[in-house]
Amino acid sequence: MDLKEKLISSFMAFEERIDVHAELHDVRTAALKNFENKGFPSKKEEAWKYTSLNAVLKNDFTVFPKQENEIQYSDVKKYFLHEIDSYKIVFIDGVFSSHLSATTHEGIDVCLLSSALTKPKYKTIIDTYFNQIANKEESLTSLNTAFANEGAYINIPKSKIADRPIEIMYFSTGNEAALLVQPRNLIIVGENAHVQIIERHQSLNENPVLTNSVTEIFAQKRALVDVYKIQNDNLTANLIDNTYVSQQEESSVAVNTFSFGGNLTRNNLNFYHFGERIVSYLNGITIIGEKQHVDHYTLVQHATPNCESHQDYKGIFSDRSTGVFNGKIFVEREAQKTNAFQKSNNILLSDKATINAKPQLEIFADDVKCSHGCTIGQLDETAMFYMQQRGIPKKEAKALLMYAFSNAVIESIKIPELKQRITKIIATKLGVKMGFDL
Repeated sequence: MDLKEKLISSFMAFEERIDVHAELHDVRTAALKNFENKGFPSKKEEAWKYTSLNAVLKNDFTVFPKQENEIQYSDVKKYFLHEIDSYKIVFIDGVFSSHLSATTHEGIDVCLLSSALTKPKYKTIIDTYFNQIANKEESLTSLNTAFANEGAYINIPKSKIADRPIEIMYFSTGNEAALLVQPRNLIIVGENAHVQIIERHQSLNENPVLTNSVTEIFAQKRALVDVYKIQNDNLTANLIDNTYVSQQEESSVAVNTFSFGGNLTRNNLNFYHFGERIVSYLNGITIIGEKQHVDHYTLVQHATPNCESHQDYKGIFSDRSTGVFNGKIFVEREAQKTNAFQKSNNILLSDKATINAKPQLEIFADDVKCSHGCTIGQLDETAMFYMQQRGIPKKEAKALLMYAFSNAVIESIKIPELKQRITKIIATKLGVKMGFDL
């Protein structure tokens, strides 16, 4: 039995295990039907032209963990932003861990999606937001919707500011030979509210893991949302991350993606505008080697006037690694005075490394400022020679040039402690010790 058949046959057993309202049953059933019709995406689809899941799907994934697993904080402390206080929502093999988490209902809700899906007091919110912005035609999003139960539920009410960052952490213990997990996050940020969110998926041993994650973010009028995705997993981990962002008037949302680890990573990032004077930021740094594969697929749909979007993706690829950047800016006829900018800059450190870049603009308005650009090259040999002539060793000179290359994205990090953490990860990836903060 292949994975698709296993998932379809286990759907009824899944619903029997959880408390499902009739409305959610209909939503799940429709989503499963779409996945059954379409199956897993293949390279025959234009959006997946450069990314194949065939090798990943050969693993015999366990759909549900056979037992609840626990880990000690001391074993995973290094993965948290422990230098500062934060709210924490932690899952172990897809199951909530209360002793590692620090949730709250005081002024803001930082808790579990499973509670929001089942408790009557959340019904109005779930009916209003759950599965409303996610693409109902995308097969892997549909698969996640069919089995959606556990994940983070974050609701920042009107005019509230989250007093500390929120960390969403998913740990895989490896107690299963191969595990499929499908977290679902729902994030609602009210009018004039502000929140910072850090998300990480981390395997704790070398057993294969496939994570099919979906996050819906709703930013109301003048909301400020900063999201940081840290992807530095083991080489047997595979991540498919679908994030959907709905923005209302004068809101500002930034999603910063740092892809350093994992076997195969696919980031689908979709922004939708529903008001004027909206600003969207999509930033990313990818540094990979060996046979790693990272695919960034972005969409910004400008549907209203006087809005901005800024995309800035930097990639550094060595060994036999492969990068993909497929970014689309869509400007509808009504979206006059749009400013939309897209950049994908890439460095290949090996003759066998590959980058496939496809920046796209579809513009139906006539009063806009839109641009896209893509560069693919190697390190500047003249600059390397200049630095070595001044006593900087070749390895450190190379690291400095790559730091300068990615600095614009690093500077977008608004949490100082997180910026230091990213600095250390980059230094490790480059194999040097940096005597300065990025």
